[in-house]
Order: sequence, then C-alpha cells, then structure tokens
Amino acid sequence: MPNTDLHYLELLEVGRLIQSKELSSVEVTQAQLDRIGQVDGGLRSYVRVMADSALAEAKRADAEIARGESRGPLHGVPVAVKDLCWTAGVPTAAGMTLYQDFVPEVDGTVVRKLREAGAPILGKLQLTESAYADHHPSVSPPVNPWNAAHWPGVSSSGSGVATAAGLCYGSLGTDTGGSIRFPSAANGLTGLKPTWGRVSRHGAFELAATLDHIGPMTRSAADAGAMLGAIAGADANDPTASLLPVPDYLADIGKGLAGLRVGIDLRWATEGVDAPTREVFDAAVAAVKTLGGELREVRFPDPAQALADWFPLCGIEAAVVHEKTYPARKEMYGPAVAGLIELGLAQSGTDYQKIVLHRHDFSGRVRAMFEDIDLLLIPATGIASPTMERMAQMGVDAELMAAMLRYTCPFDMTGSPTITLPGGFTPAGMPVAFQFVSRHFDEALLVRAGAAFQQLTDWHRRHPAL
Repeated sequence: MPNTDLHYLELLEVGRLIQSKELSSVEVTQAQLDRIGQVDGGLRSYVRVMADSALAEAKRADAEIARGESRGPLHGVPVAVKDLCWTAGVPTAAGMTLYQDFVPEVDGTVVRKLREAGAPILGKLQLTESAYADHHPSVSPPVNPWNAAHWPGVSSSGSGVATAAGLCYGSLGTDTGGSIRFPSAANGLTGLKPTWGRVSRHGAFELAATLDHIGPMTRSAADAGAMLGAIAGADANDPTASLLPVPDYLADIGKGLAGLRVGIDLRWATEGVDAPTREVFDAAVAAVKTLGGELREVRFPDPAQALADWFPLCGIEAAVVHEKTYPARKEMYGPAVAGLIELGLAQSGTDYQKIVLHRHDFSGRVRAMFEDIDLLLIPATGIASPTMERMAQMGVDAELMAAMLRYTCPFDMTGSPTITLPGGFTPAGMPVAFQFVSRHFDEALLVRAGAAFQQLTDWHRRHPAL
C-alpha cells in the first residue's frame, strides 16, 4: 500500500492491517513520523514529537502481535495526545510558558491506558493557553490544513489539525466549553465528548474541574468508539471517574437508527445560524429519516442562563487551579486566561451559589427531555468555519464567544455526551458539522448513530489536499 494512502486510513482500518501482519507497526509509525517531518513545519500541530519512544512502542507491539498477544483494536496504531496530558519524562506545558519546563514523573491515566492498549504515542499536540480560548502570545497557533485563513478550532487545535492532516490516526482532546467539538467541526473530524466522569482526568492539567472532559478526535465514529473504549473507566487516582462498567462501544455500530427517537428543536437549532450550518443540519435531519429514525419535535430548555453562567463558573474554577501562580506570576499569563481568572476572582459566594442552583435546574430539565427521546440533533456551531480574522477576538469578546458556545457549553454544564460529525462543506470548501447528544453514559448510542450516518455518507472520508 503506498504511503500516500496510508496516512489517511481510519484507525480501525490501519489497526486491522497491522494486526493481520499486512503492515508492521514500525513501518506505519515511521511513515507517520516521516509525514510529520514533511508537513508539520507549516501546520505546527505538534509541540513535541516523541520519535524514539514511539518507535520502541511500535517494535514492542509488533513482537506481541507476532506472539499472538492482542491488546485490542488500537494495538500498534500510532496516536497523539494533547499537551496537557502528562507523559512521564516528557515536558507537558498545557500551552503555557509557565509550565514549559514541567516534566511529570508519571503518565496521566489516559496516556497510561493508551499505552496499555498498545498504541504508540507519536507526540504532544499544541493547544491554547491552559486550554482556554487563545494561544499564548508567544505561541504560533496550528494552521487549519483545509485553508490557512480559517480557524483551526480551540482549545484542542493541534489535535484537530494533526488528525485531519494525516499526522496521527487519532488524538485526545479536552472539552470545557467546546474544545473537542470546535476543532473537530473546523477540521472535518469526528469528535466524541464523553459524559463527565466517563474518562479519568488524573494527570491532565485542569481548566475548570467540573466542566473538563477528555475524549477522542478521529476520522470516524467507529474509531472514536474504539479510542473511548481504551481510555474510559474507573480510576483509583480520580474519585470523580465513574465506577460504571465500560461497554463495547463497537458492538452496535451496524444497527442503524431504526427505532430510535431523535429530537429536534427547529427554532433553537436554526435561528441565528448561517446558511451552511442550516444546510448541513437540514441534510442531517433528512439522513435520520432515511436511516429509519423517528423524528420528534422537542423544546430544548432555554440555555441562556447556562451560557451566561459558564463564563464566571469557568473563571471561578480556573482561579482555583491557578491560585498558586496567579496573580503572583501574572506576567507569565496571556490576556485571555488572565481575564478569565480575574472574572472568577470577582465573583462572590452568593454569585457562585446562584450558578450552582441554575446549573442543577438546567441539567434536570435536559435530563427530563431525554425521557421522551434517545438522541438530540443540533448544529455543532452557529458559525460554519469562521476565518481567523473573525475569531481573533474570541478570547476577549464575550458576545462572539457566547455565539460560538451556543451549541457546545450547555452540554459541558450538564456533563452530557455528544458526538460531532462532519456533514458537508461551505461554498469555500471548508468543513461543516453537526452533533448528536444523548443521555449520560449512552456513548454507545452516539457511536451507533454516528456510524449509521457515516455508512450513508462519505463526508468523513474527505481530506485536505496537502
């Protein structure tokens, strides 16, 4: 198989080739490292490439596979992780100059689990400062491989760019207000934000503890299910990680949508969105009908208060994370993160309690809505593939950020799982996406729905010309 085809294979496809010994993990990993060397200088998705350890892990995987020792579908498949996930002996900076020399002694839980699944780790991927809205002023942001004039998404910008550009077969991102979904939508990827607590956060820098989610960014729903299966589960080091057993997320991917109730709130999903977003949403509605899903009209609970509360809540929790270094080392912070922390510090105890009560109320209303539906269908963002020029003020323009967060942060406030799926392109040739949302811990249903859509369409198999 020529290398020009190899780098855009889906994770499960290349895994089957490695595990059947048609390819070796070493040759696949070396091909990925070669491509990173050839392409990433202009894309800037990697903070650090871990070539020596990745090749050693690939060699180990080949030896295990030769002995008939299978670790599962990720065995031998090279992936990459956002540079806020601890990697033992390798600097982990979380997009901050403050931590550029921090070298953890142990792997974060998700990194350890990927290694236990036999996946060589190619390196650490760029992100915004402290996983918030903007890259630190000293950082040159990753470049959208579809068009450099367009936004690559944040905060998991490097994860989105590297996976879309064929520089890894899957990556880990984190999502506090939309940071798996934004770069997945911007780069034409499938992003799975799990239920809060489904994946351990131990050994990952926090932005806001009760809002942070870790999840996979891949080229297909099936790939996302495979990666989630590897990283999900209980963790003695993280008491907030769920004790619920981890299902086989690939078990039902051939069942389609027949018999599933799919909710749509036409008013909320279409008012104020741009034309490409509306077209992709309408096409997704049509696809649900074709696939046998039962469409049900719903009224989504008014998210206005949740949107308003997200900013101060994120600020309060970020202020706790940074209390030892902010304001003591304020000069090391970029303006977006400093502004977020200042917002949090300005809140009173009664302000915080009101946010907590609002959040419980909103979460309960969303939970009740899912008594009558299995999935909710919504856009990924209200603005399809915005330009860099338009998004330059995202970190300091509250109105712009609120518009972008409209379909993302409500589900960080509730902790609900979502899957982001590429569903079309703008007239300028840029990816546009939509989301399915499900009940807590029903990620298997999201993978099933995403796989059904991707069996009907080929948007996820379109790649940037590099």
